[in-house]
Amino acid sequence: MAHRLGASTAAVWAALGAIYVIWGATYLGMEIAIESIPPFLMASIRFFVAGAILFALFRPRSTRPTLRHWISAAIVGTFLLVGGNALVAVAQTRIDTGVAALIVATFPLWIATFDFAANGRRLRPLSVVGVLVGFAGIALLIRPGGGIDLVGALICLFAPISWTIGSLYARGARLPDNLLLGSGMEMLAGGALLAFVGLASGERFDVGEVSGRSWLALAALIVFGSIVAYSCYVWLLTVAPTELVSTYAYVNPVIAVLLGAVFLEEAITAWVLLAGGAIVASVVLIVRAQSAPPAEPEIQEDAATLAA
Repeated sequence: MAHRLGASTAAVWAALGAIYVIWGATYLGMEIAIESIPPFLMASIRFFVAGAILFALFRPRSTRPTLRHWISAAIVGTFLLVGGNALVAVAQTRIDTGVAALIVATFPLWIATFDFAANGRRLRPLSVVGVLVGFAGIALLIRPGGGIDLVGALICLFAPISWTIGSLYARGARLPDNLLLGSGMEMLAGGALLAFVGLASGERFDVGEVSGRSWLALAALIVFGSIVAYSCYVWLLTVAPTELVSTYAYVNPVIAVLLGAVFLEEAITAWVLLAGGAIVASVVLIVRAQSAPPAEPEIQEDAATLAA
């Protein structure tokens, strides 16, 4: 395997393995964190702290962000973190983590569909097949009478749609050249707005009543999910082929389903397997189509931002 910048194969696979496991475990981490911390406020703490760390680390190495940069970061953070990531945590109060992960995995499906509808960007035949298979998988997963809470599933389904809108906006937005600095700014803005949303919706919690496992899960989400794994991803973009790096998009939901079954005793029914198989297959097809020349790395970066 050839790598840019002389990166070793072992280092590339170690970073890729970290992304597979950490982002796949994000859903389990959120489930444990919201056991004793309300979802919006949990997400607020997670992203504000992670954003502050990233900003402190990368601001001295970059040019000073302008007001326009902050406005753009706030808009992107609203769609990706408030309308997106936090709603997954809300949905997980009603649906299993594995189901949530499979629904979230449809992001490439929505980005391809919206890109075609809004920008007239022609879909490759492989993408068309992937979109059709993906919609079939969604229909199987949230079908009436399927035993999955429909309200929770619909809340979760809005998350990748919101991420799609934010991602398409981010393509033309004025953001810092340093991807990690820009992500830190988005997290700071999104975290502040999430605190407002949480308090306005009546969320409250007593710090003394938060369980130790919830604090540990939240700390893991901050350190590993939002900083370590995302930093590995950004590094991989500079040293490894995009088609290899993008494999996280269909490995993560598989790991999430397995972790939910092992640690939370979530049932893996035949319908979940069938729907999940269709969704993962659709993601594989769409990612493969995007990886073919001419490549579109900005889609991959946006997807990673939401995964973090």
